[in-house]
Amino acid sequence: MNSRDAILSRIRDALADNPPVDGPPVDEPPVPEVWPRENPDRDTLARRFAEEIEAVQGEVYRCDSTNAARRKLLELADQAGWEEIGAVDRPLAREVASDLPTDRVTWATTDWQPNQMAQLSAGLVEADYLLADTGSALVACDTPQSRLLCYLPPACVVVARADQLVEHMPAAWPEIARRTAEPDRRGEFVLITGPSRTADIEKILILGVHGPKRVVVLLIEA
Repeated sequence: MNSRDAILSRIRDALADNPPVDGPPVDEPPVPEVWPRENPDRDTLARRFAEEIEAVQGEVYRCDSTNAARRKLLELADQAGWEEIGAVDRPLAREVASDLPTDRVTWATTDWQPNQMAQLSAGLVEADYLLADTGSALVACDTPQSRLLCYLPPACVVVARADQLVEHMPAAWPEIARRTAEPDRRGEFVLITGPSRTADIEKILILGVHGPKRVVVLLIEA
């Protein structure tokens, strides 16, 4: 008998000597509240979100309407020289991109390849939740293409409405859990917290090494 068989034999003997005890089911202990909810108002959440994302070199533009967001996206594209923006085909993204010339925005399809997506000037994605405590955008990505649009282009633009702001991940978790339990749900959620950043041995901070160098959030407050 080798050592593995000897260990397994001892485990079997111990289990045989201590059979499970029948009895009433034991209630699970309550889940501790690690992040208490303070339920701040929407303006407080928006200010906290902006402070947190700007602290990690992200950008946020608070737009008072969808029309203002459309103008801001066109302005940003002109200023940065974004020649082709790859976008996830979702309702708010469609609405915000509607002022862009048709030759400057391309809607993602399931046959896009990573090397093709890396050549885009920017990616446009739509957030499902904004986490105020970390300045993070939580994006549901149903396809590999929608996920890679968060990473491969040098700039990532996130569009969201103010009613998608929550205090922190636990505040959004019940809805996230419900959605992930849907039997037909595919893909994953991606957390975007500012540009990609890394530091070398000299502690020099470099942006854009493992993902976008620029992250912009267009927050529509109306």
